[in-house]
Amino acid sequence: MKIAVITGASSGLGRELAVSAAGNFPGIDVFWLIARNEGRLQETAKLIEPEKAEIIPLDLSKVSSLGLLEEKLKNEKPEIGLLINDAGVCFMDNLGEGSLSEQLQMVDLNVRALMALTHLCIPYIANGGKIINISSIAGFCAIPRMSVYSSAKAFVNTLSRALTEELRPRKISVTCVCPSPMDTPILVTGNLKGRSKKFDSLPTCDPRKVADGAIRACLRGRAMYTPRLFNKLVRTLAKLLPAALMVKLMKV
Repeated sequence: MKIAVITGASSGLGRELAVSAAGNFPGIDVFWLIARNEGRLQETAKLIEPEKAEIIPLDLSKVSSLGLLEEKLKNEKPEIGLLINDAGVCFMDNLGEGSLSEQLQMVDLNVRALMALTHLCIPYIANGGKIINISSIAGFCAIPRMSVYSSAKAFVNTLSRALTEELRPRKISVTCVCPSPMDTPILVTGNLKGRSKKFDSLPTCDPRKVADGAIRACLRGRAMYTPRLFNKLVRTLAKLLPAALMVKLMKV
């Protein structure tokens, strides 16, 4: 049995990725859909073939959830053809202000859970399999008022690059996806709208277009996918300009 593992699959980009993957990976027998909200996962399952979807309601920010997933993998020993790490959260505040629990959520979900889940899945990924890690243009440079979030996404970018080389002998490709903000529940969860004029003015990405583009990039074996011209410009500037200048330009 060949499976796909998709986190953050209950809504937003994760749901669109699940739908796009279902239409482009005919060799996948079952899609493991992972997120906290079981009801929304059921809605995602209806958008693909329900008989091919397995709902796994887990809060990946909790170590206990990772343990449950580890046991499931050991017991079922599936062949993973596709892993999509989409689960994530974003909050905006200077470090030292606001809520510590929000800053910890970003580290626990955006960094630890992504790394741990990838670690658990790699032994089961088939040679020639695919990994998609959802990052952000925030990962290209440090962003004041989003210092923890941008640092977390920089981790995702670096990890993806390193994994590309580590997994090369098994011909497993790793695609890092770096969009700008999208109109998804993460904006509501993080109370991001109206907090910064610059953030609100950023060109947004359409989740469905990002999902389709990410899947195409993945199938082509691309190491990084950056949708929209503006995002490509940020990526290029981050390579060319001094880090101290990029920090001032990107402050939100």
